[in-house]
Amino acid sequence: MGSFKVADGTELFYKDWGPKDAQVIWFHHGWPLSADDWDSQMIFFLHQGYRVIAHDRRGHGRSTQTYTGNEMDTYAADVAALVEHIDVKGAIHVGHSTGGGEVAHYVARAKPGRVSKMVLIGAVPPVMLKSEKNPGGLPIEVFDGIRAGVLANRAQLYIDFPTGPFYGYNRPGAKISQGIIDNWYRQGMMGGIKAHYDCIKAFSETDFTEDLKKIEVPSLVMHGDDDQIVPYADSAPLSAKLLKNATLKTYKGLPHGMATTHPEVINPDLLAFIKG
Repeated sequence: MGSFKVADGTELFYKDWGPKDAQVIWFHHGWPLSADDWDSQMIFFLHQGYRVIAHDRRGHGRSTQTYTGNEMDTYAADVAALVEHIDVKGAIHVGHSTGGGEVAHYVARAKPGRVSKMVLIGAVPPVMLKSEKNPGGLPIEVFDGIRAGVLANRAQLYIDFPTGPFYGYNRPGAKISQGIIDNWYRQGMMGGIKAHYDCIKAFSETDFTEDLKKIEVPSLVMHGDDDQIVPYADSAPLSAKLLKNATLKTYKGLPHGMATTHPEVINPDLLAFIKG
């Protein structure tokens, strides 16, 4: 584990585990979480002999609680700077939710040789917000509601999200884990409210269409068709069509946080794609 200071003084916390000469898998977390959200994947791939890296996005987790730079251009620039610092080549970048947007924005701009493959899991691209160009998106009122919740009582919102739609625990017959709920809350409350507030605009309004069109590395798009946070129809199939070299894998009945609730399903599929 370590930290790295980018040009504007922001310190990024990151984990870097495994043999230095092994294939690197780099994980990018969702809002408002941290690198810890990838525990089930980090330990699985470490035991498979890979080198695994995950960072806390600025304003999240153990990184600096920034009041500026909480948007996709800076997120991608932070990743590029950290990649240069660690000097990782040929990495496989895996992003969940907001982290999927960060991955797409970074990979589309990455220097040659830095990226070998990309994985998007329950990811926000191409764009979440409803508009004339994106009639299937979510209305601005949805995101205004999240903003209002952050301002009014962030702690309560960070209980309600994992208890309800994030992991599908609001579905009949769902097997609920209080530990997973508490861990979501813990990660969320580690971050800064200003960064989390700003990030809502970043994940909901950024249009990744042109990023996806530029990406040529083999890509895997994984999405649960019962995702209540990033609805399936307006995300995964559209991203897969825009990418030049993509495979779409749809998971019937699985929720937004399926990498945490169903690692026994997601991890082997990730491994098969990485080995393939």
